[in-house]
Amino acid sequence: MNSKVMLLIAGLLVGGVLGYLTRPAATEITLGPLSIEVEGDQRAKSEGPITSGQWQHIAIFTAIGGVIGVAAGFVVARRS
Repeated sequence: MNSKVMLLIAGLLVGGVLGYLTRPAATEITLGPLSIEVEGDQRAKSEGPITSGQWQHIAIFTAIGGVIGVAAGFVVARRS
């Protein structure tokens, strides 16, 4: 397998795990068609469902990890 692809996958996995572990504490309240999400400044506990804001946090960290992985893959491929 290509080093770029391997580092991309590693970056995505590491970014996703870091995003999950550092997601903010949030509560989502739904009353009929109205949905309110409140986020705190502390790290979330593993209890309860993941809210949409937390999914966005995880997705951003995953994307950043993927970009770092691809960049590292290009550096490794260039030095070879």
